[in-house]
Amino acid sequence: MKTKIARRSLIRLAEVFVGIGANKGTLGVAGDAVAQPAGSPAPGGIEPNTIKRRGVGFRGYDPDRAFPGFTLFAPSANTNKTVYLIDMQGNVVHSWDMPYPPFYGYLTDRGTLFCNCKIPNSSFVGRAPYMCGAALEADWKGRVLWEVRHPDHTHDGIRLRNGNVLLICKKPLPDAIVQQVRGGRPGTEIDNGKMIGDYLVEMTTDGKILWEWQSWEHLDPVRDGITAVQVNRAAWSLGNGFCELPDGNIMLSFRNISTVVMIDRRTGEIYWKLGAPPLSGQHAPTILPNGHILLFDNGPHRLDQPFPFSRVLENRSGDQSYRVEIPGSPGVEFLQPRDIERSASVERQHAHQ
Repeated sequence: MKTKIARRSLIRLAEVFVGIGANKGTLGVAGDAVAQPAGSPAPGGIEPNTIKRRGVGFRGYDPDRAFPGFTLFAPSANTNKTVYLIDMQGNVVHSWDMPYPPFYGYLTDRGTLFCNCKIPNSSFVGRAPYMCGAALEADWKGRVLWEVRHPDHTHDGIRLRNGNVLLICKKPLPDAIVQQVRGGRPGTEIDNGKMIGDYLVEMTTDGKILWEWQSWEHLDPVRDGITAVQVNRAAWSLGNGFCELPDGNIMLSFRNISTVVMIDRRTGEIYWKLGAPPLSGQHAPTILPNGHILLFDNGPHRLDQPFPFSRVLENRSGDQSYRVEIPGSPGVEFLQPRDIERSASVERQHAHQ
């Protein structure tokens, strides 16, 4: 029997919710894969041998060290349309059936589900694995409250505090910019020499566009070049995640150029930037209650180290200093291709593996 939990109880008990994503939640590809069978004992602690821990389903739980809560995730298969909420024992406590395959998302303070969903189209961006196309909000029973669509929408979208929606979008760069972009493998552009660039779109929940910000007007194609020499040149910056800052400005992560920026919403100017090194293909920029910045530094192609490894960085907002929360020492034992998110405990992070 699966545990049931009411929305009101969930809001009261859980202080934080993990975002969903196409590359998160490798616990399984269906509800049965993640649910712990009724009556089966939870393994004591965590198996230290990573090979023995491999597989699907509940792998272990150390209640003395793990922060209690729930995990929200969606399997990455395009055939899946379900979002799952699981407890610390891997039991599915709630689920939502979406009208489209889900991508990144989160639970709001109101107990609703904000979800970026995948609606592919025939364009290069529309066929990409990071394509979204729709953002929506659903109530506890899965009823869609509103939905917006954009043919260039990829990766991430959020509900702003003013009630509007902000989307990461992508479209072809101007030809003059493509010729200047440094890095990547020459000749790997798309459609006879074109590259994809990032832009942000703010719209109302009924689809009216209010604001746009184009990355190529503010990034330098030489100084902000692609950091991995072996990466293809289909896309320049590749925005992959963002958040709204307390002052209403935006913090945005660019994976291909290993850079995180802060954008002034009023002027559009970039007023803060952290790049490579130390960053390498990072994800999930998050502002913490203490004003610090949390990043998951994926580390697939480091400029300052001879081998790849992942780590969590906490940065003091406004400067270039940082401290490593999860160093992955020795680094080769911790390599995670995607996200990280802060738990409700200010002392520990939860890495999605």
